[in-house]
Amino acid sequence: MARVIVVASGKGGVGKTTIAANLGIALSVHGEDVIVLDLDIAMANLELILGLEDKPVTLQEVLAGKDIIHNAIYEGPGGVRIVPAGLSLFGLKDMKLERLEEVLEVLTEDIDILLIDAPGGLERDALAALEVANELILVTTPEITSLSDALKTKIVAEKLGIDILGVVINKMRTDKAFLTTDEIEVILNLPVISVIPDDPELNKASASGNSIFTRNPNSKTSKILMNLSATVIGEYTYENDLTSEGIVSKFFQSIYSKYVNVYKS
Repeated sequence: MARVIVVASGKGGVGKTTIAANLGIALSVHGEDVIVLDLDIAMANLELILGLEDKPVTLQEVLAGKDIIHNAIYEGPGGVRIVPAGLSLFGLKDMKLERLEEVLEVLTEDIDILLIDAPGGLERDALAALEVANELILVTTPEITSLSDALKTKIVAEKLGIDILGVVINKMRTDKAFLTTDEIEVILNLPVISVIPDDPELNKASASGNSIFTRNPNSKTSKILMNLSATVIGEYTYENDLTSEGIVSKFFQSIYSKYVNVYKS
């Protein structure tokens, strides 16, 4: 049975979609059969981050009853498959969230992980994304406003009976104006499973329609995201930590370069 993991945040602007996109690629590189579903229908940034805009069929057409979900699945870097939400503002009015259950039934057939990029906040579409998941990764930045909203999302997830895997701190900075990892763990009463630095390369990659792995596979952020994916599938150990130099790091570089070359061709 496929795992359905939602990547959520209490507010927009924390880098949730960037994390979801790159985590999906990293999980695929680890050998998992992964589909990333963009349920952030109003914003629909996933396809921009991965350079999949202007696809003929998206989730919009499927939820409007105009096409089938199989036609909205596209190959992404690293072997991951993507279902873009669609960028048409006119298409939003025809969508029916009631069709989502049938879509999920089809998507979760014969895969390992369905990774859902949820809308920020706790509006109707965000709650719909939470309700269909059985696991959650909570993304926040080290700012008190972001953390306050993340806490609300955590409370709702717990009421829905979702297993919260942990917290990803994105855009981490060491300035005294920002919260520390320990403080975030105490406030949320959840384990921090990854700390991603405020890395300009990650932002540049997203802005150019690329993953960080394609743009800079040797960067520290790339290795942190690979570690996160190993944590999600229960394979992370200190010995295979990719942020340290060594044979495992070289293995990652060689295995990912194979996928990148195939994708570019």
